Amino acid sequence: MTTIIPACAHLAGLRIGDTAPVRIMAILNVSPESFYKGSVHTHLERLAETAQRMVSAGADIIDIGAMSTAPYLKTHITEAEETDRLAQAVGAVAPYVPVPISADTQRAQPARAALAAGARIINDVSGLKHDPQMAPLLAQKDAGVIIMASEPVPQVGDPTTRITTALAESLQIADQAGIARERIVLDPGIGFFRQPGIPWDEWDCRVLRELPRLRSFGLPLLIGVSRKSFIGKILGLPDPADRLIGSLACAAIAVYNGAHVIRAHDVKETVEAVRIAERIRPPFTG
Repeated sequence: MTTIIPACAHLAGLRIGDTAPVRIMAILNVSPESFYKGSVHTHLERLAETAQRMVSAGADIIDIGAMSTAPYLKTHITEAEETDRLAQAVGAVAPYVPVPISADTQRAQPARAALAAGARIINDVSGLKHDPQMAPLLAQKDAGVIIMASEPVPQVGDPTTRITTALAESLQIADQAGIARERIVLDPGIGFFRQPGIPWDEWDCRVLRELPRLRSFGLPLLIGVSRKSFIGKILGLPDPADRLIGSLACAAIAVYNGAHVIRAHDVKETVEAVRIAERIRPPFTG
């Protein structure tokens, strides 16, 4: 039986956890390589306006990405290009929105530039495992951290066991660097395990189904399912533009099963689905 530990964190002053509302993280990409072209905004002068609309629709965090991390696409760009894209985008948005800015990067140099430009959270899909300079930087800057489950070398085992192991490894890195646990949110990495040993769409479904098992860390959980490929495979929808309804269904299930943050492209629709699921789900009993 999974030990249920009350979850609580503070990202850039934003309270996240069992006693807070489910938070919405809005996706704002400046990377033309991103899998969903509807999320891409390459005109800097329009970024602030887009971010403001997201906040008006209910976004609690704006997550800006400058290099796509979709594991099934060739999306690599140089560190210098990512740094330049990310710093410019964060600088264009941060002064004009009242919510924290998160920078989606796994490299320390772009993270440093983003923090200098006004970001207050770093969303690292490598779980602090890609760049050894990342964890010390985040500890020094007192930034909020989103740690995603990541396996640099694929392992064996069931989804939740492998994800738990991967997150425990990342938390050890964070602890060694001096990152306070109260500044950390965990992400099980839905869509990122592409060599799972079982069909990858079943992997992602099992993660959502077994989400309560990840509460053993006592840290809030972030779920990113928006328009992802497992939804397309289940529904026979190869175009991410057609996956809104499936995304909302998965977001609602994630909230019902204990998610504290939902990362989404479609803010207004996601807010509505989340609030219903939040109202229906059983109260936390500890």
